[in-house]
Amino acid sequence: MGKTIAIANQKGGVGKTTTAINLAASLATNRKRVLLIDADPQANATSGLGVDPKQLTASIYECLVDDYPMHSCAVDTCIENLKIIGSRIDLVGAELELVSKEDRENVLRHAIDDIKKDYDYVLIDCSPSLGLITVNALTAADSVNIPVQAEYFALEGISKLLNTIRIIKGRLNPSLKIEGFLLTMYDARLRLANQIFEELKSHFGDMVFNTVIPRNIKLSEAPSHGLPAILYDPTSRGATSHMQLAKELGIRERAKVMG
Repeated sequence: MGKTIAIANQKGGVGKTTTAINLAASLATNRKRVLLIDADPQANATSGLGVDPKQLTASIYECLVDDYPMHSCAVDTCIENLKIIGSRIDLVGAELELVSKEDRENVLRHAIDDIKKDYDYVLIDCSPSLGLITVNALTAADSVNIPVQAEYFALEGISKLLNTIRIIKGRLNPSLKIEGFLLTMYDARLRLANQIFEELKSHFGDMVFNTVIPRNIKLSEAPSHGLPAILYDPTSRGATSHMQLAKELGIRERAKVMG
C-alpha cells in the first residue's frame, strides 16, 4: 500500500509545486511507482511535467465532482514510473460544487483508496489556500511535507497551517503526521537564510529535513521546458538536492519501520 503525502503551505511562492514535481521525479528515478495529483487550479505541476492541461480528457476536477475513477485520469509523464492526474482552471469551481456533496471532506480520500495499492507514493500538490480541496488533500494524506521559504515572513504563516493540521487531525484524519519541514530557496551566503534554518530546527527538531533546496536557475528554468530538473540538467544543484531529499525520505521511512 502506497504512502500519500500532501505538499502544503497556504503561503504562495514557497516552492510547493517545484518540490512536488522534482520530488516525484526523483522518487520515480529511484524506481518507485509514483502518482502526482495536481490539486491546484493553476495547473503548474501539470504543465511543469510537459502535460498540456487543455489536452486532458479528464482531470482531478472530474475525480472530485463527477466521481470519475482516478486510474482513468492518470497520464504518463516524461519520467518512467511517474504518472500525473492533472489539473485545469475549472478546478476553481470544484470548491463550490463539493459543498453540497455528502461526506465532502473525504471525497479525495475515497478516490485515492481505489488506486493507492498501485503506487509506492501518491504526492498531492496543494493550492496556496486552506479551502475545501486542500482540506480534502490533508484528510486523504498520511503525512504533510511543508516547504518553507528561507525568508522571515515564511515562518509567520506556518502557525496557520499547523492549526489547520491540528483541526483535521482532531476531526477528520487522526493519523495525519507532519512528514517534515523543507527549507526552500536557500542561499547559504545569506545570514538570514541560515538563521531561518536554525530557527526551524530549534522549534521542530528532527521534523526539519536535513536536505535544503537551494536557489537555482536551472530549477527555475526547467518547468518552462516541461521537464523536472533531473531531466533538464541532472548535475544542477536543483536536481541533486531533490535526489537527496528523496533519499532522505526513504531513510526516514525505513527508520520508522524499524523503530
